[in-house]
Amino acid sequence: MIQDHIKQKLNKKFKPVYLDVINESHRHRTPAGSESHFKILMVSHQFSGLKALERHRMVYNILEEEFNHGGVHALALNLYTLKEWEEALQVELISPPCVSRKDK
Repeated sequence: MIQDHIKQKLNKKFKPVYLDVINESHRHRTPAGSESHFKILMVSHQFSGLKALERHRMVYNILEEEFNHGGVHALALNLYTLKEWEEALQVELISPPCVSRKDK
């Protein structure tokens, strides 16, 4: 599977803190079972100090073979440093207040 191959290559190169490769081919005009459109969510220390364009180029360079000969047509890239990822996820989860039976 192309999806698994992409995961292996990205894991090997970037040693990500988090990686999710999602096949979104079904959302496009492709035959059933296609592996041509992917969304990649990756958190890696290797992205520190790099602009988004530089990060994207790194991923595209690693997956050059998949574009040229593997049938991959498009990638949606969401690439973060660990700090950026933690800041993006800073949502305070507040539990609703408990109401004991005697408070009712």
